[in-house]
Amino acid sequence: MPGAAGFPVTRQELLDLIAAGEGPEVEFQRSLGREFGRELCAFANGDGGTILLGVSSSGEVVGVGNHRRTRVKVLTVARSGDPPIMVEVETVGEVMRVTVPPQKYKPYSIGWRAFVREGSGSRRLTNAEIKDLYYAVGRAHFDKEPCGAFSMEAHLKADVWERFIARAKIPEAMHAILALRNLGLVDNEDRMTYAGAWLLAQDIRQFTDSAHVSCALFRGKEEAGSLERQDFHGSLPDIADEVLAWVLRRINVQFTIWREDARGRPELPEEALREALANAIAHRDYRSRNHVQVRVFKDRVVIASPGGLPEGMNEGDLGTKSVPRNPLLYSMLARMGLVGGLGTGIRRMKSLCREYGVLEPRIESSGTEVITSFRRPPAIRLRPSGIDDDDFAAMQASLFNPHNAGTKGPDRPRDPTQVWERKTTVQVRDLVRVLDRERSRVQILQGLGLRNRSNLVVNYLRPALDAGLIEMTIPDKPTSGRQKYRLTPLGRELRVVLLERARPRRAGGSAPHGPD
Repeated sequence: MPGAAGFPVTRQELLDLIAAGEGPEVEFQRSLGREFGRELCAFANGDGGTILLGVSSSGEVVGVGNHRRTRVKVLTVARSGDPPIMVEVETVGEVMRVTVPPQKYKPYSIGWRAFVREGSGSRRLTNAEIKDLYYAVGRAHFDKEPCGAFSMEAHLKADVWERFIARAKIPEAMHAILALRNLGLVDNEDRMTYAGAWLLAQDIRQFTDSAHVSCALFRGKEEAGSLERQDFHGSLPDIADEVLAWVLRRINVQFTIWREDARGRPELPEEALREALANAIAHRDYRSRNHVQVRVFKDRVVIASPGGLPEGMNEGDLGTKSVPRNPLLYSMLARMGLVGGLGTGIRRMKSLCREYGVLEPRIESSGTEVITSFRRPPAIRLRPSGIDDDDFAAMQASLFNPHNAGTKGPDRPRDPTQVWERKTTVQVRDLVRVLDRERSRVQILQGLGLRNRSNLVVNYLRPALDAGLIEMTIPDKPTSGRQKYRLTPLGRELRVVLLERARPRRAGGSAPHGPD
């Protein structure tokens, strides 16, 4: 790009830059006057920019008289900034280009005043905006500020403290104030910080009215027709636990019906959801009037954390870089086991989802919030098509006591897998055996030794999809050329049983899972 920092500009590129006119990233100045320092500061407090000296506001090239002397003055003004502003100076014909690259130590001021670029001009920052900029760039942290609303006598409750020290691994005999000092949760005047107040709150809204988490369950794929709404507003550790439990109760759970150690398996990995919730709580902007929102739709679970990405981060940095907005709070949540190592959360979420057999979460930043979306897998029927009430009852009974399965009626099988063998075709069971990983139709045909694609679709794929034993990797585009198929959790369980049954019996032994 013409005018980019570190790259020389040709005369034609300079003329093109002038022809485009002034804007958020370009300023024209006839000469180096009183306004130069103001514009330099404004660019430094933003994303950088370019000042062309020797160009009038109308775009006429008037030139700079003594380039050497002007260069010295430019560098002197830049060094007078607080902190000093880095600039790059280049002469292009009669014009001097002064480039202000993105700066690290915002906010910057000139003559005790700070400015910010707006459109093709600049304005002075208010004291409140300067303070906000300190927070935004990480030179100040709201979680370390004293919370004036917190009273040690009124708000430090015994039951909350007991739960806190248990999770934070603090000796019971240690005096509360000493423990809080050691953890940095009180300042040098023993005033509770906001981080401490959020961790020890009975109702977090007493200290930060937008610090609660709001949950909503929707009937479909859009924010319409909500079925349920609930807010959680205890301490942050309690909120994290309660919101996770709320989500898990509102997504599908697949029960393992093949083994004696049967237990529910949520459709999304619990630990990945926990990590996403904890990150939303740990990294949000607590000065924002918005709150963390958890929305469960028919096709996805969405967790939105207010504040956008911290200064110095973009979406490309997610999973490789971390800039904690609330370092004190984050360190405490890590101590309590609610978050992992700094910068590892997103990688861990994605790894957990891959291992679980579901799609990786999508993380996006809108500038005002960070949104984590988990794609829910297609619903798996607990009673697949073709299973009648009595057979389903036999299978359900095995969840609680496998030895009682099939006791209703003399012809009911003791082993619930025999229900599947009676209710699925040989073709479907062969398909389940072949799907050891994601496979395309061509790969499945090869694995089954088939040639006819219609036969594959009609007798293998469709019945297995209807039974909830397999799923598409791209369910929104069934005819995609990149479409593959994989086993669902239910299908994986059945495959294990089918492979175990195929093993030869040991001498004097019996086939595993066989009827008595």
